[in-house]
Amino acid sequence: MAPVKVFGWFASGPSLMVALFCYEKNVPFEWVSIELPKGAQKDPEYMAKVNPHGLVPALEDNGFAMFESRAIARYLDEKYPNQGTQFFPKDLEKRALVDSAMYAEAFQHFNFGGNMVFEVLNKRFFNLPTDEKDVEFRKKNLFATYDTYERILSKQKYIAGDELTVADLAHIPVSYRLTHEAGLDFTEGRPNVKRWLNELWARESWQKTRAIYKDLI
Repeated sequence: MAPVKVFGWFASGPSLMVALFCYEKNVPFEWVSIELPKGAQKDPEYMAKVNPHGLVPALEDNGFAMFESRAIARYLDEKYPNQGTQFFPKDLEKRALVDSAMYAEAFQHFNFGGNMVFEVLNKRFFNLPTDEKDVEFRKKNLFATYDTYERILSKQKYIAGDELTVADLAHIPVSYRLTHEAGLDFTEGRPNVKRWLNELWARESWQKTRAIYKDLI
């Protein structure tokens, strides 16, 4: 199997998500570093051939290019159904629950947490000051999201049911970095969130992805 190309930036949560998913699906990949602080994502050739929006991550598979981490995950899961775990259920109702959880992750968890990562951890790479008011706003809403997760996870093992899905994996990079680098604790008073996050962070795919992150930081 020829390796796919993953275009990403080492401190981008969605980019790390794509690398993690490649590891989960046993898909060999080449990491192509796109230096966001240098504006490499706006390179005309990159925008013309890979991602017209000038963002990361993106994927190139034997000349086929696409972007958006969640769409990339679905593509890889469907292309390689017999490799690794099947993360998008074939059953219509189960898949609908995964889609619901994925949209919630995008518009709730990543909206608040992903932008917090940028404010408190990644702005230093751009020599930009942290917007403390924005951080407090997102922190408040992010903790409210984890309150919701605690209620969900008190009734089922994972965020979209009792089977691990891409909806769970999508939370890993942001939750890990905010916990281990920014010192936030989402688990206090949330035992089910603690169980869930600890299981996700312990996955071999994330350990491999962390190694990439450590090597590049």
